[in-house]
Amino acid sequence: MRTAMAVLLSPERINPRDAGELLATLVRNPPLAEAYLTFNAYLLRQSTLSARYREIAVLRVVHRQRCGYLWTHHVPIAQSAGLTMDDLADIATGHMPATADRLVITATDELLDRAQISTGTWDALEKWLDERQRMDLVFVVGCYGLLATAVNTFGVGEEPAVT
Repeated sequence: MRTAMAVLLSPERINPRDAGELLATLVRNPPLAEAYLTFNAYLLRQSTLSARYREIAVLRVVHRQRCGYLWTHHVPIAQSAGLTMDDLADIATGHMPATADRLVITATDELLDRAQISTGTWDALEKWLDERQRMDLVFVVGCYGLLATAVNTFGVGEEPAVT
């Protein structure tokens, strides 16, 4: 478990008491927490998807699922990936001006609405994302949809963003 947490947290936050409310909640079920955190760490650290596209998808998912906790925590990550405050507003409305960004939003919305990316969107994404990146996009949306559902269900409360 500590190994899975170590990938996501700075050394001073490894202790579940200091890890934030979400991780403190997840560690109540250690095998589940370890499995989930290992998968999540792949998406955050090893995924073939760029940080920009990952964070566009994450923020769109958590906005659509009304998960303020994850939105608050991912805004600094998104900003580190080069997204601006205007971009964040565009993610919330679903109206990204750049074609590739807009396609990431469209794919995310299709996954949330229909549990599938349409053939047209999948094919259009191929101009910017190879097959592995498109696969990683599907798993980012699924992973953060699941996490937003868990956060909302478990009643994980707001806390200051941790960077």
